[in-house]
Formats: sequence, C-alpha cells, structure tokens
Amino acid sequence: MNGSSRPDEVLLRAARAGDGDAFGEFYKRRRALVLGYLRPRVPDAEIAADLMAETFAAALLAIRNDRRPIPDDPIAWLITIARHKLIDSVRRGRVEQAARDRLALDPLEIDDEDIVRIEDLVATTDVAANLKELLPADQHAALKARVLDERDYSEIAIDLRCSEAVVRKRVSRALRTLRAGLEAPE
Repeated sequence: MNGSSRPDEVLLRAARAGDGDAFGEFYKRRRALVLGYLRPRVPDAEIAADLMAETFAAALLAIRNDRRPIPDDPIAWLITIARHKLIDSVRRGRVEQAARDRLALDPLEIDDEDIVRIEDLVATTDVAANLKELLPADQHAALKARVLDERDYSEIAIDLRCSEAVVRKRVSRALRTLRAGLEAPE
C-alpha cells in the first residue's frame, strides 16, 4: 500500500509511532477541509491560516499523547479541534498559538500570494456543496445542522421531526460515508 492510499487512522498511528511524514500526509490531505470549515467563519484568510496551523499543531500534540486513543473518526475529530480553536479565538480576541509554541514551530508568515492561494483553495472546497452531492438528503440535513451550523441534537431533532437518536444515527452514517469516500483511492 503506497503512502497516498493509507487511511487517516493508519497515518495517525504511524505519526504516533514517530513517522513525521505520516502526519505531513494527513495534514496535506485534510488542510483544505479545515480551511474550508474555518475561512467562512473568520474575517480574513490570514486568521483562517493561523487557526488551521494551531488546529494541526494541537492535533499533533494529541496524537503524541499515548494516553489518548487514536480517534475513530479523524475528520470529525479534526473539525472539532478547529471549532474549539475558533471559539477560543473569538473569546480571546486573537488566535492562540500555544500548541505551535509547544512544538517550537516558527510563526506563520503569509504573503499576498499565500492569501490568494488560500482563497482559491477555499473557493474550490465548498464543504456544504460537496456534502450535498455525497450524502442522502436526510443525512446531509442532519450533518449540516450538527457540524456546519453547530446546532444541538435536540434542536435538530425538533426541526427534522425525529428523535435525537435518529439524528445521531444520521450524523454517524454521514460521517462514515464521507470517511469512506474521502479515503477511497483516487
């Protein structure tokens, strides 16, 4: 199995075992997804890039911690980290860099060309549109409400006129479908 076809979970296990290239591959594979999630929620591309860098630094620190299990759903796990970093940055009025500092990473420097590339990448990574194409309508509605709109299961259940358990199952199935589709060889 070549490096580009390894599932996210395998990459994260390899990264935990010290394979820096595995985490680099995970980063390259998922950076557009994280930027696609963050960019519409912040005022500019530079903040989105800082948040993305902090998200991946925090993910790497978490992976290095042997007491934490490798996440069953790396995509949802990564978006959850990004969401927490976003919320923390709103509360603090700035993007935190604690994870990057712990890893002794150089400050992120972005020029105009980088900003254009970020905006182009985000423009071609329409998370919501991609989800709609990949998922059945009921799963798309549940996943969009839960992950993109960040709503509570109880609130979603009322809107979708079903139980919270059904919403949870739809979100779970949607994530499984996305994971299978994203990990399929190109």
